[in-house]
Amino acid sequence: MPTIDVFNMTGEKVSELELNESIFAVEPNMSAMHIAVVNYLANQRQGTQSTLTRSEVSGGGKKPWRQKGTGRARQGSTRSPQWYHGGIALGPKPRSYRFTINKKVKKLAIKSALSAKVADSEMIVLDELKLDAIKTKEIVKVLAAVNAARKTLIVLPEKDDVVYRSARNIAGVKVSPVNAICVYDILNADTLLIAKGAVSKIEEVYA
Repeated sequence: MPTIDVFNMTGEKVSELELNESIFAVEPNMSAMHIAVVNYLANQRQGTQSTLTRSEVSGGGKKPWRQKGTGRARQGSTRSPQWYHGGIALGPKPRSYRFTINKKVKKLAIKSALSAKVADSEMIVLDELKLDAIKTKEIVKVLAAVNAARKTLIVLPEKDDVVYRSARNIAGVKVSPVNAICVYDILNADTLLIAKGAVSKIEEVYA
């Protein structure tokens, strides 16, 4: 089983932790991770773009000129797509870009992303991350103590408003409870800073 060092909030090594090799030591599946990232980004799209068709543009009720005898092309409305101020032909309309992926693929993608972080030495385990008050300065100290990169994903065993509100003002830092992590956030971060309790919960769910 792979092992990883466990640090406290001051950056001192306090113990070692054995990781479940079926989660943190699998061969990363690039295809599964790609599908998961595309799925996440597609589901974030609002899909609210909209253009006006010829029937929705105001005006154009009168035929511009008579059908025959002018020498010009016949026209029925000044709001046809070929006219200036006319409607848009085949333009975008509100739609949903959401799609779902297979649960097994999603699970494989999470395992692959976590294993990639461990293999690249980009995962740091803290024995715990607790703050008595909302202090951004304290989170900055912790990140500096463990040599976390500028883009860091902090994963906690459960939702902690004190830590979240302390870290939300730091550029590039995101805090997430373990039940809300996704492949995109893991891969997008340069450092995965995870609490020891969160590792246990991940192993319970994905083992």
